[in-house]
Amino acid sequence: MKINHISIYVSDLDASRAFYEKYFGAKSGNKYHNIKTGLQTYFLSFDGDVRLELMSRPDLISDDKKEFLTGLTHLAFSTGSKEKVDALTAQLEADGYTVAGQPRTTGDGYYESVILDNEGNRIEITV
Repeated sequence: MKINHISIYVSDLDASRAFYEKYFGAKSGNKYHNIKTGLQTYFLSFDGDVRLELMSRPDLISDDKKEFLTGLTHLAFSTGSKEKVDALTAQLEADGYTVAGQPRTTGDGYYESVILDNEGNRIEITV
């Protein structure tokens, strides 16, 4: 068994797609639009088999994202090296994104940083 895809609702579909394409090398499929419900989606592909589905619809309810809620906590992207973690984190910070956790080695031995994407979702950048 393997994970096929993960899906998140976003307020600004095109901005979110552009974010993941620019910073994480996503390749976007064509936009899907359900005329009846207003649902619009993009499937984003990355290296490997797991995909990210970005979804938006006119009746979304937006709420503040808190760090310690049940449910999806974060997405993690592996860069391959500490230097790439540092460089991508610095680039995102320079481009105005919030760094919620500077690059560091965690207590369980992972080297990572945490940033917030354009919608406030937590993204771990790891080796």
